Amino acid sequence: MTSSSPQPYAEVIGDPIAQSKSPLIHGFWLEKLGIKARYTANHVTADQLGGYFDMRRGDPDWRGCNITIPHKIAALDHVSDPGDIRGSIGAVNTVFRGTDGALIGTNTDAGGFFLPLAEMDWSGQSAIVIGAGGAARAVLFALARAGIGEVTLLARSGLKAAGLLAHFGLKGKVLPFDAKLLPAALLVNASPLGMKGQEPLHMDLSPLAPDALVYDLVYVPLETPLLKMAKSMGFEAIDGLDMLIGQAALAFELFFGEKPPEGHDDELRDILVR
Repeated sequence: MTSSSPQPYAEVIGDPIAQSKSPLIHGFWLEKLGIKARYTANHVTADQLGGYFDMRRGDPDWRGCNITIPHKIAALDHVSDPGDIRGSIGAVNTVFRGTDGALIGTNTDAGGFFLPLAEMDWSGQSAIVIGAGGAARAVLFALARAGIGEVTLLARSGLKAAGLLAHFGLKGKVLPFDAKLLPAALLVNASPLGMKGQEPLHMDLSPLAPDALVYDLVYVPLETPLLKMAKSMGFEAIDGLDMLIGQAALAFELFFGEKPPEGHDDELRDILVR
């Protein structure tokens, strides 16, 4: 009996990881394209992170990984950073193997986040962003590039949040999570609040502009209490699948050398909401 030949693979790492839908997304695209590779989820804790990258560095079949909570900032200490992600966004969500074998960190979150907002003019508008972690960094980076006006950052650590605003050259203020919202054209939840197994996110959305857009990066559950409230009040709402699929598409090409197949978005979304 002959053993099967090694198969290229990529994966998503995080702690927790069971909620991730990335294996469904990448697996769907691999099947559609007929690529003989796999994409799996791997539970990696903070104390295992360095060892994880050391082990994958020596595995030629490993094409890379996506990174979720809570490793997006810490991973920078274990990979190459030729694009100076540390100095720009300050967090990585994707690591891929370069042509010389080096493990290269990058960030596809910013592009994935902004994709559903790209046709709107955000210059001079006001925004509220909830959270100050790796996802919030990608959001703030994208909003700064879009010319956003003032940003109100809701965070537990006021000092850390103020540092983020300064880092991205954004005007605005920092408030605690339970503060009354200010008028804004965009509200983004870039925190784990509202995710299955995490604390709920409750807030009064009435101060938002009448035509405000509410964007929740959480995708488990898909319709979070925040989005449910937003829809009931007549606000336009964007769920976390838009960013998830957008950032995954950018990472997929880095891992497997081909763009995701076109024309299957509705089919993929149906699979993800089951």
